Amino acid sequence: MDDRDYMELALSLAAKGRGQVSPNPMVGAVVVRDRKIVGSGYHTLAGIKHAEVLAFEEAGEQTRDATLYVTLEPCSHQGRTPPCADAVIAAGIKRAVAAIEDPNPLVAGRGFEKLRAAGIEVEIGLCASEAAYLNEKFITFQRNRRPFVHLKVAQSLDGRIATRTKASKWITGSEARQAVQELRYEYDAILVGIGTVLADNPDLTIRLDKPRARPLTRIVIDERLQLPTDSRLAQSAKETPVIVFTLSDYTKKTEELTRSGVAVIRTVAKGQKIDLQAALAELAKREITSVIVEGGSETNGRFVSERLVDKYTFFIAPKVIGGREAPGPIGGEGIAVLDEALLFESFNFRVVGQDIEITAYPLREKKLEE
Repeated sequence: MDDRDYMELALSLAAKGRGQVSPNPMVGAVVVRDRKIVGSGYHTLAGIKHAEVLAFEEAGEQTRDATLYVTLEPCSHQGRTPPCADAVIAAGIKRAVAAIEDPNPLVAGRGFEKLRAAGIEVEIGLCASEAAYLNEKFITFQRNRRPFVHLKVAQSLDGRIATRTKASKWITGSEARQAVQELRYEYDAILVGIGTVLADNPDLTIRLDKPRARPLTRIVIDERLQLPTDSRLAQSAKETPVIVFTLSDYTKKTEELTRSGVAVIRTVAKGQKIDLQAALAELAKREITSVIVEGGSETNGRFVSERLVDKYTFFIAPKVIGGREAPGPIGGEGIAVLDEALLFESFNFRVVGQDIEITAYPLREKKLEE
């Protein structure tokens, strides 16, 4: 095995923390001495021991003069746990190989500086793109101070998300719907518009038997505070969080929803609509680092037109619905000329049951690992 093999193992370990570490990053660590793996670990639930510490505990005295492979820069600040950089130094590590720098302003190179000052050889950049992809949510949150936004759409082959009568269950098959549950599991929150709630009365839950660091927060964009007090969301808000962004003044309806456990947030307007950037900023204050948007045509259209989406996933069913009044996935005014069309990169295609899943990123000048 060589450096890349050890780092790829660390990355595979880090991925085991998916859905469990937010608002922290996924981190994996491997300790190698005399070309033999003597310890490994990965970060799971937020607030417990970090990957490096777990790897050191497994390695014991064999950390002396060993090489540490870690997917993210060891932290240098006191958070919920002591600084990992101090633990690396105390362990007697001789060489540290890290995939990427920690984008957290409290760290951002300071961990590496500590290691070098202690005489440890530091190498950065091995499997950088893979590490950045793994922690794309954490990196976006730290750099932009807003949640990572992933738009998910289920549509027919001819680009419809419902029939002309607004019937939408089910466009895609059971395998695709299961894939959506797995996708939701990776995110801190799910967001819809009030139109989706009024039409479908959804639960917006995760139906998987997997541990999570915290429950999935359900978010509704609801300018006029139309969320019914007897909706599934309101009725379950005390068990699973619900946040409603509204432009409505404080009313009896606000009191009723608040008693049900719904967090009603009156936010700023952008024209006649809720300012989505302000809503995302509020979510960031609550340490919600990632949001999956599963809205209707108009909600989706707003996120797309304002260029707030970091990642897109389309589940396409081999069905043709037709109808000039059948809604498409992206509403709003749309573009005037093709030169304004949103372009994509890094496509991923796979077959899920009878459906096709396409995931891509909007074309941007800067990449996460840069």
